[in-house]
Amino acid sequence: MSAQDQMKKMLDELMGSNRNGDICEEEIHFTDSRICKAFLFGACPNELFTNTKMDVGTCRKMHSVALREEFEGNPRKHDYGFEEEARQQLQEVINECDRKIVLAKKRLDETTDDPILQDKSEKIMAIAEKIGATLAKAEDLGSQGKVDESMKMMAELEDLKLLKRQAEDEFRDAMPIASTQQQKLRVCEVCAAYLSLYDNDRRLADHFGGRLHMGFVQVRNKLTYLDQAIADRSRRRLERLEEREKERIRERETAPSRRRSRSRDRDSRQNRRRSRSRDRDRRRSHSKERSRHRRSRSR
Repeated sequence: MSAQDQMKKMLDELMGSNRNGDICEEEIHFTDSRICKAFLFGACPNELFTNTKMDVGTCRKMHSVALREEFEGNPRKHDYGFEEEARQQLQEVINECDRKIVLAKKRLDETTDDPILQDKSEKIMAIAEKIGATLAKAEDLGSQGKVDESMKMMAELEDLKLLKRQAEDEFRDAMPIASTQQQKLRVCEVCAAYLSLYDNDRRLADHFGGRLHMGFVQVRNKLTYLDQAIADRSRRRLERLEEREKERIRERETAPSRRRSRSRDRDSRQNRRRSRSRDRDRRRSHSKERSRHRRSRSR
């Protein structure tokens, strides 16, 4: 990265990517296509991996903290469907990282002669990873003022160190004398970095608490979150479709009875009209009969 690009990135971090006022944030909404959807979910790779070997420069889309806060506070934020776009952006990064992990493991497997030593070295590396992650976590808790929790993590750290020393003794005992100085490597399953069997605790803590490793941790965790959000929205959509289908079925089932009811009402009204008509005819007939009878008596 050139000095100009580095300066531009520093300014973006301090003042925002829209520091020149090219876009008025008050005039746009977080639904705008110019907004980085991964940033809305707090995991834009361009921002997470700044100044690491995965640094790919400034994001081409707009980052706005104000719009992200507005999005996060929106109760219907999952209805916009931004998860798919953000997930695609993050998945590309993870796919590339996983590809590197597979290739690195393949290269290491080609240089491994003794499967017993390989198993023992993997055991050491697994414990070492726990040590590095625990130490980084303890230091983070200490920096937050959580002394009791930090001390508890440090106590766990001592137990892990003891297990690591025992595993290293087993590894050295099983290793041929001519190979004792051979460098043993392992690939980090999170960020694809190489870790040495002989890395000390400080080196491991720097790795597991470093920006590259923690960036990939955040991306992988965010992918899990997005997958769940997408699945939940699909489930809700399916439930709505099923409910509408049930409603249509109920309407079809009740339609004949409604038609029969309307038919009965119509027949009833017709019968009442006919009955009233007959009553009127009878009254007219009686009236005529009485009239004729009076005229006959008069004569």
